[in-house]
Amino acid sequence: MRVLVTGSSNGIGKAIAEEFLACGHDVFGIDICRETINHNNYTHTVTDIFKGDLPDIENVEVLINNAGVQNSGNDIDVNLKGTIRVTEKYAFQKNIKSVVFISSASAQTGAEFPEYTASKGGMTAYMKNVALRIAEYGATANSLSPGGVLTSLNSHIIESPKLWTQVMNETLLSKWADAAEIAKWTYFVAVINKSMTAQDILIDNGEAAKSNFIW
Repeated sequence: MRVLVTGSSNGIGKAIAEEFLACGHDVFGIDICRETINHNNYTHTVTDIFKGDLPDIENVEVLINNAGVQNSGNDIDVNLKGTIRVTEKYAFQKNIKSVVFISSASAQTGAEFPEYTASKGGMTAYMKNVALRIAEYGATANSLSPGGVLTSLNSHIIESPKLWTQVMNETLLSKWADAAEIAKWTYFVAVINKSMTAQDILIDNGEAAKSNFIW
């Protein structure tokens, strides 16, 4: 299949692109950073999803909206408006089979930087709008909402024993997911799944469910 992944140069986006490539798909990546994947079936475009020129990619079958920024001053522009811009350009055509949005657990809990939380909450709401509109093509639209993930973006927490202990105390399973696991979730929702649509999946190791009963 022809797969488009935004934010494909690092972290979760790179892991997603590599997962689809490993499964034999043709992958197109869009990122503000240079290409970091060397594969015959990978095509990379350097651009800004909010204000850059988006490449003409015909017959996209799977769209993965992953690109985003955090506490940048431009979170709503990039994470929400940029994602809408990409989706409106590539998703609504007869070849589309699925759209997956990489949202955030903060869209459900509110526990993040204000504009980041708002941007991801808006993304999850927009996903439902896409699901309504894309159903005419027999396609699905869903979102994944990871909690903490082991990427360089979170290195200041991962490398700090104090912060890491505090974060682990907020989860039930005392761990974070890695990017490869989120990539496998993405592949399942985008390719194997045929019947779930308009849903958000929380992948947070039980952080939102953490509760201490006092009696």
